[in-house]
Amino acid sequence: MQKLKVAIQKSGRLHEDSIKILKECGIEFSDGINKLKAEAFNFPIEILLLRDDDIPQYVEDSVADVGIIGENVFLEKNKDVEVVMRLGFGRCRLSIAVPKAKDFQSAQDLNGLKIATSYPKILNDYLLKNKVKAEIHEISGSVEIAPGIGLADAICDLVSSGSTLFMNGLKEVEVILKSEALLVAGKSLQEWQKDILNKMVFRINAVKKARHNKYILLNAPDEQLAQIIKLLPGIKSPTVLPLAEKGWSSVHSVVNEDDFWEIIEGLKANGAQGILVIPIEKMIV
Repeated sequence: MQKLKVAIQKSGRLHEDSIKILKECGIEFSDGINKLKAEAFNFPIEILLLRDDDIPQYVEDSVADVGIIGENVFLEKNKDVEVVMRLGFGRCRLSIAVPKAKDFQSAQDLNGLKIATSYPKILNDYLLKNKVKAEIHEISGSVEIAPGIGLADAICDLVSSGSTLFMNGLKEVEVILKSEALLVAGKSLQEWQKDILNKMVFRINAVKKARHNKYILLNAPDEQLAQIIKLLPGIKSPTVLPLAEKGWSSVHSVVNEDDFWEIIEGLKANGAQGILVIPIEKMIV
C-alpha cells in the first residue's frame, strides 16, 4: 500500500500536540521512545520523527511529503513548501527582549546593539522593515543568557509565558511574529498523495471544529421557545423535541466555545432548565 510520509518533531514543543492531533483523527500508530519512523495501522501514512529545523528541507526534497512545523521555522528556513493549513496549537511569539533596566520606546532603540537570536532571517527582515542597523549574533540555543554573559545587548527569541525571560533579568519589548503550528506540503505531490492528504485534512478539520464547539441539551418552557431558539444558532438550527410534561420542550444545539458563557446566561434568563454541556469528539459539517 502506498503511504503518505508525514514528518513531525522528534522532540520539542510541537511533538506531543502533533501526536495528539493525529490520534484524535483516529489514526493509530506506535510512538515508542527513540523511534525514527512509525507506520499507521489503520490509515495510509508513515510518520517520520525528525529535528524540527530539518523538516522544511526534507519536505522540499520529497524525503517527506508533508510536515508539521512552527510558523517560525517555516519563515526562518524559507524553503519551497506550501502551507496546507494552520493547526491551532503550539502558539507562541517571537519577541525582542532587553535587560529590565534598559529604557525601550521603539524599534529605533535597537540601533547599534548586538542582538542574539536563533532566527537571523526573521530578525533581519524586521530590522530592515524598521530601518534599524544592529548586529545579529546567531546562536543555536540558550539565547536568553546572552545579555547576562556579555554576548549581546538584546535577544530575539520565542516566548510562551515569559517566565524564562523574567528569570534571566529580561523584559519583552516587541513582538515581531505570532506563531502557531502549520501543516506544510511539498509542491510536487502526486494525485494519490494529494488524495491521502485531503482525507487527513478532512479529519483534522473535524477535530479542530469539535475543539471549539460544545453540544448542549436543555429543557425550555414553550412560551419562551422562540426567544431561546434565537440564542442558539446550531449548525443549521436547533433540534426541538416535545417533552412528556406538557408546556416543555427539549432543545439540542451546538455552541461555539467563544460565545458559550454569554449564551448560557441568556438561556437561564429565559427560563431554560437542566442544561447539559457535552464535549464533541468530531464535528463534520
